[in-house]
Amino acid sequence: MTPTGKQKISDKANQFTESVIREMTRMALQYGAVNLAQGFPDFPCPPQLKQAACEAIQEDINQYAITWGDKAFRHAIAEKVHWYLGLDIDPERQITVTCGSTEAMAAVMLATLNPGDEVIVFEPYYENYGPDAILASATPRYVSLHPPEWTFDEAELRRAFNERTKAIIINTPHNPTGKVFSRAELTLIAELCQKWDVLVFTDEIYEHILYDGTQHIAMATLPGMSERTVTINGLSKTYSVTGWRVGYILANPELTGAIRKVHDFLTVGAPAPLQRAGVVAMQLPVSYYEELAKLYQQKRDNILQILDAVGIPYFVPKGAYYVFADISRFGYNHSVEFTEYLIKEIGVAVVPGSSFFSQSEAGKNFIRFCFSKKPETLAKAKERLLNLQSVLQGIN
Repeated sequence: MTPTGKQKISDKANQFTESVIREMTRMALQYGAVNLAQGFPDFPCPPQLKQAACEAIQEDINQYAITWGDKAFRHAIAEKVHWYLGLDIDPERQITVTCGSTEAMAAVMLATLNPGDEVIVFEPYYENYGPDAILASATPRYVSLHPPEWTFDEAELRRAFNERTKAIIINTPHNPTGKVFSRAELTLIAELCQKWDVLVFTDEIYEHILYDGTQHIAMATLPGMSERTVTINGLSKTYSVTGWRVGYILANPELTGAIRKVHDFLTVGAPAPLQRAGVVAMQLPVSYYEELAKLYQQKRDNILQILDAVGIPYFVPKGAYYVFADISRFGYNHSVEFTEYLIKEIGVAVVPGSSFFSQSEAGKNFIRFCFSKKPETLAKAKERLLNLQSVLQGIN
């Protein structure tokens, strides 16, 4: 006789929902909306990357790479990290290649956190961080970033640190606000991490997408932080290949050993031919990154002009490729309602701000636009968004 009445769903899975960001893409497809929701470029990646991937497949690089990453790719990562960040990383003992930075963060948390540990998360946050901590049996502890500059309160941050604090997550440049953490902010965080013996997990996937002369500072480069910082990055955003799912982790040898074990049993390894293409990506000249910055500066300025024309207030991003906007003037009770209206009636998909907060109400007046799109995509979005002016006129 088969027992009945057992709980079929784990307590962990019941603590979070499916990705709201990915759901917005599904809704955009359903209603034919312009997708300014999910953070992927709709333009081609560099042609030399496509050529390298095709050549790798033709050369039969189609089987498992070494679990923690193709040797040539790891060495190329180390060389690129050295010239860009000034860090000396041992490619044999300090790099793990993963299936995107999403797997990277999950693997890092599973390798380092225990039940009862706390992880400090700045809020608003990229929606994966909370569920990652829960899956690792840890407790997220949220610290607010306050508009308009999205700074944190020093006293609140200090109160968040305690004997149970195991790690803090820093995403810089920041998704969804476009904030770039300053040297002063990172220095304070570093001091607290050293005082309380806390690890730092940094998500630096947007490290090359910066505006207005803003500088990216890697936490691992600060005094006393190289040994306790785990740096997460990948090919997705810088090289416009979000679908390739190739990420990487930099950490000290002890942590890398644990991370590699977890990574092995999560995914075994990232796609072998795409790692070979990653070698080419890591070897692109400095001019590539200079042109990338110019490209995104144009796209950022374009989306800000569109929002000005429509009459949607926003926070000017200093990095990444999103604009966080304030929709309180439109009279909707919640960002989810407004987002659904935009998709179904206006024909533009964005992400409701509630996706980026632990308490949905905290994000009720915000939405996020992604502007990593072709000029014609942004122009089409503008044409549709201008219909919101009549809504505003009705309110006023």
